[in-house]
Amino acid sequence: MSHPAFELVRDETIAEIKSQAKLYRHKKTGAEVLSLVNEDENKVFGITFKTPPEDSTGIAHILEHSVLCGSRKYPVKKPFVELLKGSMHTFLNAMTFPDKTAYPVASQNLKDFYNLVDVYLDAVLFPLISEDTFSQEGWHYELDDPDAPLVYKGVVFNEMKGVYSSPDSVMHTQTQTALYPDTTYGKSSGGDPRVIPELTYEQFKRFHQTYYHPSNARVVFSGDDAPERRLAILDDYFSQFDKLEVDAEVKLQPRWNAPRQVSGTYAGSIDPDKRRDGMVSVSWMLDPPESREETLSHGMLSYLLAGNSAAPLRKKLNESGLGEGMIGGAISSYLRQPMGGFGLKGIDPADAEKVEKLVLETLAELAESGFSEDQRAAAINTFEFNLREQNSGSYPRGMTYMFTALGGWLHGGDPLSPLVYEDALSTLKEKAANGHFEKEIRRLFLDNPHRVTSRIEADPEQGAREAKAEADRLAAVRAGLSESELAQVMERTGRLRALQESVDKPEDLARIPTLTLDDLDRDIRTVPTAESAISGVRTLYHDLPTLGILYLDLGFDLHVLDKADLPYLPLFGRALLQTGTSKEDFVSLTQRIGRTTGGIAQHRGLASMQDGSGTAAWFFLSGKAVADKFAGMLDIMGDVLLDADLSNKARFKQMALEEKAGFEARLVPSGNAIVDTRIKAGLTEAGWIAEQMSGVSYLDFLKGLVKRIDSDWDSVAAQLFAIRDKLFNRGRMVINLTADGELWDGAKGALEGFVGGLPEAVLANADWGHAFTPKNEGLVIPAQVNYVGKGANLKALGVELSAAASVALRLLNTTYLWDKVRVQGGAYGGTSRFDLSSGNFAFLSYRDPNLLKTLEVYDGAAKALRAEIGESDLVRSVIGVVGDLDRPEFPDAKGYSAMWRLLNGTTDDIRQQRRDEILGTSRADFLALADAIDLVAEKGHVVVLGGEAAITTANEKQPGLLEVSKVV
Repeated sequence: MSHPAFELVRDETIAEIKSQAKLYRHKKTGAEVLSLVNEDENKVFGITFKTPPEDSTGIAHILEHSVLCGSRKYPVKKPFVELLKGSMHTFLNAMTFPDKTAYPVASQNLKDFYNLVDVYLDAVLFPLISEDTFSQEGWHYELDDPDAPLVYKGVVFNEMKGVYSSPDSVMHTQTQTALYPDTTYGKSSGGDPRVIPELTYEQFKRFHQTYYHPSNARVVFSGDDAPERRLAILDDYFSQFDKLEVDAEVKLQPRWNAPRQVSGTYAGSIDPDKRRDGMVSVSWMLDPPESREETLSHGMLSYLLAGNSAAPLRKKLNESGLGEGMIGGAISSYLRQPMGGFGLKGIDPADAEKVEKLVLETLAELAESGFSEDQRAAAINTFEFNLREQNSGSYPRGMTYMFTALGGWLHGGDPLSPLVYEDALSTLKEKAANGHFEKEIRRLFLDNPHRVTSRIEADPEQGAREAKAEADRLAAVRAGLSESELAQVMERTGRLRALQESVDKPEDLARIPTLTLDDLDRDIRTVPTAESAISGVRTLYHDLPTLGILYLDLGFDLHVLDKADLPYLPLFGRALLQTGTSKEDFVSLTQRIGRTTGGIAQHRGLASMQDGSGTAAWFFLSGKAVADKFAGMLDIMGDVLLDADLSNKARFKQMALEEKAGFEARLVPSGNAIVDTRIKAGLTEAGWIAEQMSGVSYLDFLKGLVKRIDSDWDSVAAQLFAIRDKLFNRGRMVINLTADGELWDGAKGALEGFVGGLPEAVLANADWGHAFTPKNEGLVIPAQVNYVGKGANLKALGVELSAAASVALRLLNTTYLWDKVRVQGGAYGGTSRFDLSSGNFAFLSYRDPNLLKTLEVYDGAAKALRAEIGESDLVRSVIGVVGDLDRPEFPDAKGYSAMWRLLNGTTDDIRQQRRDEILGTSRADFLALADAIDLVAEKGHVVVLGGEAAITTANEKQPGLLEVSKVV
């Protein structure tokens, strides 16, 4: 059924995504709508506008934040946060891209889904976007005292300071700017902190009026909701507009005829003995792809060149000894004119030309010699498996359809053809054997003069220089202000703070649509689990619909290892899959994995046991394959478990360098996670182990290991072999299989033969005894922002809370911490976390301009929890927590989650008890958490990851607060 306000443009069945696809055009405004009807209960809506910026003020990014701060129908300060607090959303966010801004939501609950859609449509089309909102989310001058220095504040301003503190981000921005100097892609859509203060409120308002209009909109619906209701909802909003001619075309970058060079610096330290602070990439601008076959070809060529450690270009770069890890490696799919690039990080800046030469020579060699049949087969199988599996992980499947369709649709192309792949894949398979990819290397890269070689290196003085430049700019502004103008700045500062601290009217909050407790399921969702034994090994089987794919997890108990072994495990796991075996080198092994399976991966699982008896600590080797290749996958798993070439010194050193470079690259983007890990390392055994394998201690271990590989390789190799000999035995093992019921019998027989080939030993638990010594730390990195944490173990402080604490925590995060740390403090985020099993509690901030002020906020949190809690806030928070519990999982994740709950002692009875406690949350639970947080304020320890100046200033104001150490 159609709708009179819409014209049906296309109506097709897309078998590949099991959807009926209808493309509509709104008659009055010209808005285009892709309606995908399928059986997916995780319903998705997204509205996207073309928003090409003309400068680097971050105008599109600031607007993305601001439209979610109140609208005509929902005139409250933060409807987005109200939805975060109290909806069953499975996705709720907004994203700014170089040429578009997208607003997607998703929910399994139909009523909730319609609520989300309505709030988002009103937000983007009728936002309030006051000047105060612009100041809060974008930038403003802040002045509390006439004698104090003027400062910049703003959520996006500080977010982008964090982005520009990351060397990888600096490199990417420099490269993209150089490749597209004459188009919108040459601007920073997120915003350059040096330029953001040039943006005016008038420009900001005009940008919304220009681009946020139905005539410039692309809308996607996907799921099992009623298609006719979709169109009615949209017309209710779109019919309020007349058609508008919007010039939002992303113009093509004119091509040039000769390669170019660009260089720059980032704030970072230099090792004078061995320079490893440089990065270099060789990047090309490509022509817009003209077909689904071409986009598939781009992806497959990227995989062939650099998609895994054995891919020839990645291998050549990593083994060159010139750097610590590859950067780039893929052809982008989100720009109208795609970008492809390859390079190295962790180089001596003097070697940049050597890297450039190596990239070009390797591409030329591959264009000449070609890819082997095994390489092509592995790439094709990997791509085909992923296309058919349609496993989008934690993201709703409909969102992948949305962004896939938007690629060409945004620029006047067909939104349906990117969702269809069978014919394109079949054609590409035929072409692959006839030199297609070799020809593409020449066409896209070697014969393409639109190339930039981009290089950056550390500048130890840059951080201080940038801080001084900002201070000088502000001092000049301040000097140019009269007394009355300074008074106006102070008045605006006070007015904005008062607005931020004000409370929305109850009647306005009541407009935000919400579910009720009656809309929630009272019972937990369970996963079918049959437990048995195969050759004495505990075996769990989950009968779930998996489209003919078998998902296998092999778990090995880490308690057999000495605690000195634990930091080796991330690299040990990589070595299993990336060093080869006695029968084949790692290139052949990688290709066999690609040809035979949908992927084999390793990881570790850590959690405190529910009964307080210690730590669930396991190493997992996981794989997926179709039924006729399951036995082949088991053969591979047996080879890597028992015959990996752990003596491969050169390969192991390269992995250690890559691991070190990767960790250093995560310091700024994931600073809050690193602080969280560091806090918990001083609280519980599981926290301490996690820090040894993924925290600052792990980085210190890697730095030492790189040196030991050169000076004492024999002892390193001996430890790797010892880990294997102790870990891989069926005496301390679990098997977890998730598959369709008819596949179980065949899989069971194959598993019996596999398990019989594994060693069997009786090993006692090693002594992991560790004296936990939490301390206040300042961890210095070259950054313009901070990550501020404070935490404690509540159980150790004598506190036992119920699961209802998670409801109080949700309200704390979405009110007090959101307002104080983000809105008023200017950080990108602030939150608190509590793990009921371990008792660990932590406050965390993200990209935070403050330090001591944020700690003061944390210490005042208990008072906020003791304030009067309205029934609406309580109900919304319960709904939000239950929504988190009921988030959808694909079958492989369901099977894994069920296994992990069994291994850490989380029975279904415990889960149901906790759900009941959540649904029965009362004010008493808020007060109980408040009492616990008072203890955190008094006895918790602080960890800050951030810039040296901020940490030094904090210690000057509170002498001895932080024990300072330098991370990088």
